[in-house]
Amino acid sequence: MRLHPTDDQRALRDSLRRLLARRFGAVALRAAVAGPGLDRALWRELGAAGFFALRLPEADGGVGLGLPEAVLAFEEAGRALLPGPLAATCLAAGTVSGAATGETVVTAVDGGGLVEWLDASDTVLGDASGAVPLRSVDPLTPLHRVPAPASVGPPDPVAVLLTAAEQLGTAARVCELAVQHARARKQFGQPIGAFQAVKHLCADMLVRTETARAAVYAAAVTAGPADIAAARLLADEAAGRGSRDCLQVHGGMGFTWESEVHLHLKRAWVRSHRAGGVTESEELLAADLVAGAG
Repeated sequence: MRLHPTDDQRALRDSLRRLLARRFGAVALRAAVAGPGLDRALWRELGAAGFFALRLPEADGGVGLGLPEAVLAFEEAGRALLPGPLAATCLAAGTVSGAATGETVVTAVDGGGLVEWLDASDTVLGDASGAVPLRSVDPLTPLHRVPAPASVGPPDPVAVLLTAAEQLGTAARVCELAVQHARARKQFGQPIGAFQAVKHLCADMLVRTETARAAVYAAAVTAGPADIAAARLLADEAAGRGSRDCLQVHGGMGFTWESEVHLHLKRAWVRSHRAGGVTESEELLAADLVAGAG
């Protein structure tokens, strides 16, 4: 990948999109919201498709691809609102038995003490003793917090980038939803997309999404900590602001349970609080700029 995916990478992305459309489409999404819980059968199917083992060498039973392919896969997961501790399981594929195949669900305590899907996971990386449940704004992401997390180092750059890729998927999806609604919804005898204010909202969403896409794809190629921090900042903004603007385009119906728009906004909020978010990425970029200035 040199900012533009290759034919093989596009084929990987398209096959995963078809898998998620078949196994976690609109009906399954509504069912997951109504009865929260991790779908173990889907998790194993993702494992069988190589989702968790994309970066694992073939000699170790993995797919043997790289960070760019993992980013494309996580972008699709974000687009579909796929629930579960995806990044933690993916990063554990080479060290935790069963993680690569989806037989083992792995979660992790991040630098701020947050733990996603603690009760549904088989293995927890980090000390989660004393973790207390939180009321999560996202019905598809149960949360716990460790009151006094053990001292940890900087967040794993790969985990930060995979989160950015998920945010990019949400940004792209809410942009699609806004444009679809703007074309279909009519007021005063014409589609609301004909009104200048709605056009501006959709155009701004597209610009933020494509800017974040360029940054995320570039960081997947360079794997540089500063590039990853910049990608995370841009992707968090694209997902958060894009979801809010999509709600604005939809009006009141965007907040209803019949719409998926509010679910994207809530997931974007939860992801933005993972390790490597705004403050940490800004600090890393500032340090990089100071070092570069001599």
